[in-house]
Amino acid sequence: MKGGDIVDKSVYRQIREELKLSREKASDIMPGIPPERLERIENGKFEPTPWEVNEMAKAYNKPELRNYYCANRCELGINRVQNVEMKDISQIVLEIINSLNTINTTKDRLVQITVDGKIDDDEIEDFVKIEKQLDDISKTVSSMQLWVEKMINSGKINKEKYEEKRG
Repeated sequence: MKGGDIVDKSVYRQIREELKLSREKASDIMPGIPPERLERIENGKFEPTPWEVNEMAKAYNKPELRNYYCANRCELGINRVQNVEMKDISQIVLEIINSLNTINTTKDRLVQITVDGKIDDDEIEDFVKIEKQLDDISKTVSSMQLWVEKMINSGKINKEKYEEKRG
């Protein structure tokens, strides 16, 4: 590496360093991942297994690592799983309210488009817009689920009570 070169850090390394954990300390809280293996994962020499990603997500209280892995690294998820950002609950609520405010118009147009069981050429543009709106709603719901998981893991939401109410 030359003096001015920038080294891209893997998301796994970035998160560990944000938490100010050495590889050894991180390995202590993830007993199944030795420091040497963690180093290889962080340096891109080895792709982590789903189990390892799950362990890192739990140990670092970063549930978004699972989403990152499934959306960007897993062959099954790359084209099926959306990248979801970890957001503050206030931003999530605003996005939900915005979606709810536009849903009736969207619903009515979707019915108009699909009532005949097909999508005509002149309906495709509106249908694609509706699809994108629904994708945005799905991402917002997933963001909220990540936020809830993070709050449960940090003890800010009572896990037992939450799970009891969810059924």
